[in-house]
This record gives sequence, C-alpha cells and structure tokens, in this order.
Amino acid sequence: MRGVVFDGERVRVVDDLQVRDPGPGEVLVAIAAAGLCHSDLSVVDGTIPFPVPVVLGHEGAGVVEAVGAGVTHVAPGDHVALSTLANCGTCADCDRGRPTMCRRAIGRPGRPFTRGGEPLFQFASNSAFAERTVVKAVQAVRIPKDVPLPCAALIGCGVLTGVGAVLNRARVERGDSVLVIGAGGIGLNVIQGARIAGALRIVAVDANPAKEAVARQFGATDFLTSADGVRDVLPAGADHAFECVGRTELIRRAVDLLDRHGQAVLLGVPPATAEASFLVSAMYLDKSILGCRYGSARPQRDIALYAELYRQGRLLLDELVTRTYPVEDFAEARADAAAGRLARAVLTF
Repeated sequence: MRGVVFDGERVRVVDDLQVRDPGPGEVLVAIAAAGLCHSDLSVVDGTIPFPVPVVLGHEGAGVVEAVGAGVTHVAPGDHVALSTLANCGTCADCDRGRPTMCRRAIGRPGRPFTRGGEPLFQFASNSAFAERTVVKAVQAVRIPKDVPLPCAALIGCGVLTGVGAVLNRARVERGDSVLVIGAGGIGLNVIQGARIAGALRIVAVDANPAKEAVARQFGATDFLTSADGVRDVLPAGADHAFECVGRTELIRRAVDLLDRHGQAVLLGVPPATAEASFLVSAMYLDKSILGCRYGSARPQRDIALYAELYRQGRLLLDELVTRTYPVEDFAEARADAAAGRLARAVLTF
C-alpha cells in the first residue's frame, strides 16, 4: 500500500508498505484523507525529534475496515476521524478527564508498519499518510457519514488544538477580547473558537496581508500585519493572547499585550531547546502563561461535538481545505504549505 515515509534524510511516497492486523482494543482504518500539518514538516526539519524511519501524518479520517477484540463503539463501515491521543483510559489523569496528560500516551511510538521486512515507526500514534493504519480504539471517533472526510480529517488535530485551546484551556467567555498571533491552520481555528465562545473583539495578527480575508471569514473583527498596532485596537490589552507561530519573540509579545488578569496561551511549537523571556513584574497583575497540549481535548467528546457544530454551520471546515492533493503529490503539497499558500493541504487516497 502507499504511504509517506521519512527515513531521516528524505521524504518519499512509497507503494510497498504493509500494516499488521488490529489486535485487541485496536481498529484498522482505511484512510480517505489526511491534512498536512506543520507538525509533520517539523519532524522532517528536526524541530520535533522523532525516531526513523517513520510513516508521517496524524490528521486523518477514513472508514473502519476491521476491529480487534473488545472494540464495540465502532464497527466496519463506520466513518471515523482519528485523534493522536492514544491514552490508556485508566490512569488518574484519564479518570479526571485530562487524557492529554496521560503519561502512557506520550513518547511511546509503536511500529505497526513494515517495508521490505523492516519495521517503521508510527508518527503520533496515527500515521495518517498511509492507505491503512492501525490505531487504539480510543483514537477512532465515529462521525456522521454526511460530514465529508477531507473536512473531517482536519478535526483530529488543527480543530481540536485551536478550538479546544479556546474552549477547554483558556475558557474564553462571552464579551472577552482575544488576540491571535498567526493566522495559519491553528490560528484560524483559534479565531473561530473565539467566535463560537462569543468573544467581542478578535484581533488576528499575521505578516501576510493575503490572510486577512480568510481570518475575517473565520471570525476576526480586526486584522493587523504587525503586533505593533494591537494597542491601537485594544488600548488596555487583550484578555487572551494565543501564540500560534512558535517563535520566542512572539511569545514575549503575547505576554506584553495582555490586559490585567489576561492569559497568554502557547500553541506554536518552537525548537525543543528554545527559551523565552518576559518581565516578571508584569505577572503581578494576575497575568498567566498557559501551555496547551492538543487543545486540552477529550477527543471522544470533542470530535463528535465539532462534527455536529459543522453540520449546524457554526464551525467552518470546508473553508479550511485550501486544496486537495493525491498522496503522490506530497512534495507539491509540502512546498505549498511551507510557502504559506494554504490554510490546510489535504492528501487524498
């Protein structure tokens, strides 16, 4: 079968991958579509260290082909969106409703794929850039069949992360002011999450002026090409500032542009050893800096919720899909994504 493999030096689309059958508590999914996320590119450029060779992709949707023993919530033929969260479901954090903090879901890459008899790692417990993948049952969330799979694919990462950061982590309230630094795939979902939450002022900042139209479409009330103008729009500062780029200087700007009792939420992914600074004295005005893993999501709940919001016309998904590419055109999709020409590229099988 076809898939996108990174061997530590180059990325190739291969046609001789194999994946094992699902074991107990696992699901085999035929992938129909998968979004190309910045995190996939970060594995290739080394920003996210990951063992190789690895089958890339982590933002996918498809059709269940088979289930292992004990799986009852999905069945062959069901449409599913996949999460990357292979949490155990039994630890104290899972029991508290914090599956993103499950220690058994972090740093334990499996190797369900082989190529030429050699095992390959699975990226983010998912590897959606393959015609078929095996995931833990908890990662497969059934969705209505009238939700197009190229749209549904984006729920499992970009939407969960961006919208979830607003609703679950920051808990933006009606009437709040929100600053979003970076209007890419994650930033657009933060913007629409803030709109859904009822934020009164949503200020998007992106150096690319071509992103203004789509940022406003998703809910931005204001658009700036530099954070230097934020105080002209929000003189007192923002109640919530989301850094969606992953640059340490922008993290500092997010903190500096907060109002009293404001909170900066960090969503961008800088290099693992990056350090950021801020004025300690500013924090005594009850400001907060919040990390956020995967939108503090509970995927079985949240993916179903976001699919229903899409069906009601309240969550934009079609508008996120800038262009679809057959998987064989991965190199072109990668180049377009790196050049900032896309909200999201979606690979199809």
